[in-house]
Amino acid sequence: MNRGQGALRLVLGDQLSDSLSALAGLDAANDLVLMTESVAEATAWKHHKQKLVLVWSAMRQFADRLRARGIQVRYVTLDDPANTGSISGEIRRALDEAGLGRVIRTACGKWSLEAHLLALADTLSVPVETREDDRFLCSRQEFAAWAEGRKELRMEYFYREMRRKTGLLMDGDKPAGGQWNYDAENRRKLPAGVRPPQRLRTPPNPVTQAVMARVAAGFEDHFGTADGFGWPTNPDEAAAVLDHFFDDMLAGFGDWQDAMSWGRPFLWHSLISPALNIGLLDPLAICRRAEAAWREGRAPLNAVEGFIRQILGWREFVRGVYWLKMPEYGQRNALDAQGKLPAFYWTGQTDMACVADAVTAVRDHAYAHHIQRLMVTGNLAMLLGVHPDAVDDWYMVVFADAYEWVEMPNTRGMATFADGGIVGSKPYAASGAYIDRMSDYCKGCRYDVKDRLGASACPFNALYWDFIDRHERQLAGLGRMMMPLKTLSKMPEAERVAFRAKAAATRRAMGV
Repeated sequence: MNRGQGALRLVLGDQLSDSLSALAGLDAANDLVLMTESVAEATAWKHHKQKLVLVWSAMRQFADRLRARGIQVRYVTLDDPANTGSISGEIRRALDEAGLGRVIRTACGKWSLEAHLLALADTLSVPVETREDDRFLCSRQEFAAWAEGRKELRMEYFYREMRRKTGLLMDGDKPAGGQWNYDAENRRKLPAGVRPPQRLRTPPNPVTQAVMARVAAGFEDHFGTADGFGWPTNPDEAAAVLDHFFDDMLAGFGDWQDAMSWGRPFLWHSLISPALNIGLLDPLAICRRAEAAWREGRAPLNAVEGFIRQILGWREFVRGVYWLKMPEYGQRNALDAQGKLPAFYWTGQTDMACVADAVTAVRDHAYAHHIQRLMVTGNLAMLLGVHPDAVDDWYMVVFADAYEWVEMPNTRGMATFADGGIVGSKPYAASGAYIDRMSDYCKGCRYDVKDRLGASACPFNALYWDFIDRHERQLAGLGRMMMPLKTLSKMPEAERVAFRAKAAATRRAMGV
C-alpha cells in the first residue's frame, strides 16, 4: 500500500451499503476503510440493546464483506484497548498511523455529528472530501429548492413531485388509478377472527450471537432485552424479510396498516425499516418491486400506494425537513410543553391496555408500528404536555430504526406538534374513541372508553378535551381543528372545568 497516495474512507454504522458514495472509486491497493464501534455514539442515548446488536453485528459483517473483496479495512471494536471512544478520535488515529493523504466520507444523518466532522476537517493536515448521501431519492439541495417560497411544507405535494420524478405509480403524467393517495382505504379495523400470517424473524447468525453476548456483558443498563432478537443484519437476511413481506403480507397491508391488536406487534407491516435505515436495502428498488406487484395483479393499489408513500413520500419528506430546519428545529416547543415522561413508558406498568401493549412490544422487539407510535405513545405524550426533549429521547432510545433525521420530525412534528405545524397540518390529538375504532385494546382494558369523567374513564378522554381547551387559541387558525373547537365552544363551562380537573389529576397520578 502506498500510504501517501491512499485515502481513508469513513463508513458509519448507518452507511452499510455497497453503493455508498464514500466507497465509489475505491483503490483497493492504496485506500483504507475505517469503521469504528463508537462508545460515544452508543451511549449518547442508552439505545435499546437490540439496536446496539443490530448496528454492530451489521457493521462487522459489512467489514467482512469488504475484506472478501480484497478491500483493506481498519475495524475498531469496542474491546480494542486503543479505541479512543469517538469517531473523530479514530479518524485522527488512523491518519497518524497509516499516513494516508486524504479522507473521503459520505455526509452523515445526524446534524450535530455532521457539524462536528466538518469542524474536524478544518483541523486535519489532509483534505477531507464530503460526498452526498445519494442512497436517498431526494438530495438536501433538491428538497430545499422544492421548499423555497412555500408557505407550508406538506408531504402530499412533495410526494406527488417524487412520483413524477421517479415515474412510480404513474400512467403518463397521471397517477395510477386516477388518485394520488389511497389513505382513506388504509384505515380498516382488524375484523374479529382475522389473523395475520406467521411472521419471518431472522435467527441470529454467529456474528450476531457474539455481539449479543458483548452487549449483554457491557450494556446491561440499556433499555429492553436482546432475547428474541430477530432483525436482519446483512443483505441476504434483509432480502429474505423483504421477500416474505411481498409474498405474504403486502396484499393485506393496505387495508390494515393502521390497525392495532393486543399481543400482535407486527400485523401486516413490512418490518424493513431497521435494515433500510442502516443501508442493507435500496429504497428505490423496494418501491419499484412494490409497483410491479400491483401491475402484475399480486397486490391491490391501496396496499402498494400506501407502502410506497411511506418510503418515497414520508421517509424522504421528514429527512428533507430535518436538514432544512436544523439546528433550530431541535429546540422547537410550540405548545410550551414542560412535563416529564411517565415512568410507564419504560416499564409498561400501566392499566391502559393500548400503552401497555405498545411499550411491551418496544421492550421485546425495539419496534412498534407507526400508529402505535403516533396515536398511542405520541398522542398520550402530547396530551399530557410532556416536554418534546423527553419524547425525542425516548423514541431515540427504544426503536431499532431510530436515527435523528427520521425520529425528530416524527416526534416534534407529527407526534407532539412541537414544531407548530411544519410537518403536520394539525396536532394528531385523539380521545379513546380513535383507539377503540382502530383496535381491540379497549375490550380488555380496565378503563371504560365511553366514560369521560367517571372513576373508570379512559384517561385519553379528559386529556383530549383538556388539550383542546388549553390550546384553543393556538388551534383556532388550523382549519382541520374546526370540528373539535366548535364542539368545545358549545360545551358548558362546568363540563370544561370538570375536564380540566380530571386531566390535572391524571397528570399528577402519572408523575408528569
